[in-house]
Amino acid sequence: MKYLILFGFLFLSTLSFTQTISGKISAKNGEEIPYANVYLKQTKMGTSTNENGFYELKNVPKDKYTLVVSSIGYRTKTIKINVLNDKNILQNITLLDDNSLDEIVVSGTLRPVSKTNSPVPVEVYSETFFRKNPTPSIFESLQNVNGVRPQLNCNVCNTGDIHINGLEGPYTFVLIDGMPIVSGLSTVYGLTGIPQALIERVEIVKGPASTLYGSEAVGGIINIITKKPTNAPKLTTDTFTSSWGEVNLDVGLRYKASHKIDGLLGVNYFNFQNRIDNNEDNFTDLTLQNRISLFNKINIARKSNKVFTIAGRYVYEDRWGGELDWEREFRGGNQIYGESIYTNRWETFGTYELLTTENLSFQFSANGHYQNSFYGETSYNAEQIIGFGQLVYNKQLGKNHDLLLGAAYRYTFYDDNTFATLGDDGIENSPSIIHLPGIFAQDEISITDRKKLLLGVRWDHNSLHGNIFSPRVNYKWNSKDNSNIVRLSAGNGFRVANVFTEDHAALTGAREVEFDGDLDPETSWNANINYVKKINTENAFITLDGSAFYTYFNNRILPDYETDPSKIIYANLDGFSVSKGISLNADLLFTNGLAINTGATLMKVSVTENNVKTQQLLTESFSGVWSISYRFEKNFAIDYTGNVYGPMRLPLLGENDVRAEKSPWFSIQNIQLSKKFSNSWEVYGGVKNLLNFTPAANSINNANNPFDVGIDTNANPELAFDPSYVYASNQGIRAFAGLRYTLF
Repeated sequence: MKYLILFGFLFLSTLSFTQTISGKISAKNGEEIPYANVYLKQTKMGTSTNENGFYELKNVPKDKYTLVVSSIGYRTKTIKINVLNDKNILQNITLLDDNSLDEIVVSGTLRPVSKTNSPVPVEVYSETFFRKNPTPSIFESLQNVNGVRPQLNCNVCNTGDIHINGLEGPYTFVLIDGMPIVSGLSTVYGLTGIPQALIERVEIVKGPASTLYGSEAVGGIINIITKKPTNAPKLTTDTFTSSWGEVNLDVGLRYKASHKIDGLLGVNYFNFQNRIDNNEDNFTDLTLQNRISLFNKINIARKSNKVFTIAGRYVYEDRWGGELDWEREFRGGNQIYGESIYTNRWETFGTYELLTTENLSFQFSANGHYQNSFYGETSYNAEQIIGFGQLVYNKQLGKNHDLLLGAAYRYTFYDDNTFATLGDDGIENSPSIIHLPGIFAQDEISITDRKKLLLGVRWDHNSLHGNIFSPRVNYKWNSKDNSNIVRLSAGNGFRVANVFTEDHAALTGAREVEFDGDLDPETSWNANINYVKKINTENAFITLDGSAFYTYFNNRILPDYETDPSKIIYANLDGFSVSKGISLNADLLFTNGLAINTGATLMKVSVTENNVKTQQLLTESFSGVWSISYRFEKNFAIDYTGNVYGPMRLPLLGENDVRAEKSPWFSIQNIQLSKKFSNSWEVYGGVKNLLNFTPAANSINNANNPFDVGIDTNANPELAFDPSYVYASNQGIRAFAGLRYTLF
């Protein structure tokens, strides 16, 4: 009888056609790796190793699989597995140490180099970081980066710019794939609509980078690196909505146009049409928006294996904010106040490596920005066209010198309907045309295996302002095991200002705009010291990154709101301005699934004129950010993100202005829950602005009389309509939910 039972058991086991895959995961030195992720690709079968590095996958049907093993600090490994119906599989796996935590960066030196080896400190943020707090634009995504603050500049139309270490948006140079795309008009209006499904990572360099990138790279650079068509997923979709009625859709599609052409198509659509007025000032708390962005990037294979890539983007946006009963027929009138902005924008950029034995490449970009807008009854129509090209030569000289030479040219055409583009007679229109040729050189000197010196210099000739010279020097030392890294840097920056394209306050509100003399280029000198400490334990990988920075400005151009409260006066500063401070980042990755990223910046940005020192307007003295994530079993995760800001000095209309002189301490906090189903589907949701913080209800001064009817604003400036008193969004607490799908 017992033989009959045994035979029946064996027969049923054979019919089940399922087996077990098991084994041990260990490091190269033989140590077991606990809590490593083990799963079969394109299935729902997965597990984690126990504290002894052992894993077991039961009831695996007969088939061919790809076994994937991953763990923090090790390279992900894939193995082909053929499951037969008559035998269990024992598969021990050895993982190699992973240096992927040491990303490849290009922003510091214009050439690919590991983050650890870069003489220039570069911060890298992956798409995973931004997914912890999903937003409809890269502008909002940067709110959780230490020392970087998206600053709203208007309570009505909600346009803004990006501050780095307390310096305003015009000092921040935004690039896409290393090309200067976002500048001038788009500094305020072009930071939205970049499809986040296509973003591979964002690199941030704090401090002047004018030696490599020229004008505008004074405060720092933000380089948005898009995915390569050859290794991007076949299809990526990400859509979410909020309880306020926001709808955002990101789509990325990889395609093959021919056997030589690989393409990557991206679409971003954002829509918000809900008129909300929770602070009861009769103005929209959040600007209504309807935006579509199309992005296409192609790689062209060449017999020489040289790089040829070209990309293009088109953005259309209809943005409006104002009194609740405003309709389209009131656009440009003086009955009901509204700020309506139509934006049409195109961009193209690419890289072509020349057919030479030397490392020689041509990089190019061009963009056109067209804006049709009304701020109440004030019309602002502008057109901007920028063309850029540069030839870059990279040469290794011996073992110790890595030489980079370049020649660049930038053309800028700008025209609008303000007095800024009037001719000398004050009647004829005279568009601004600027030619900016330049050359630059950089030598990275390897003094020893652990010491590097980077010397750079740039010369530009501005057709309106003459010659501009920008030197810089960087030094890096690292310990033998790279657990300690010290970087020192010093350099010069310059910038040519265009007030109407960069400062929204010049267009909105009742203040009169006045220029005090010709505006000369701004110059700055910067010094920075950076220290990185890496600590690896059995259960955690810890990186501490601290910096101290100091920037001194000559000829700085700041809007003067205080000399005459009825005006905004623009002039070169008769004195100097200083931005100085310290910052600290801490990244903690634990093997149990917990990840903590936190940072804080303490700074002082002051303006000294006529021997009087004051704190710069709209600049916090302290800011902090955090991101705390925990990955549970079965692909479930929780993310808690947030920031905190210290008080900022705010622009008042006079001594009788009843609004607070400084903003309060405030914090924006968010929580998200996400769950992955297989390797393709992911659902997520949560709550934004958990503390429901919003600015004071009277932030828009004289909101009940936006056209200043019956008011002499020269005699009583504190009674004027003013929406420029803004330091945070009026958007309060809200729930959100989203769905992601990825096809590999």
